Amino acid sequence: MNRLTVDPIACRAHGLCADILPELITVDEWGYPVVRGGTVPEPLLAEARRAAAACPALALRLRKSR
Repeated sequence: MNRLTVDPIACRAHGLCADILPELITVDEWGYPVVRGGTVPEPLLAEARRAAAACPALALRLRKSR
């Protein structure tokens, strides 16, 4: 299982992650990402990797959960 996490201190609210992965990420009223759900479904794994890689602040991380 894989899980998306956001480092709220590192995040600069660019919003690229929500543009790339709107199925799992929305933005709040200040533009900061809110990750929906716990784990990333297999069909969205490639897009989750792409969203994490595109984060200019390196605040979005895709991690293997146990």
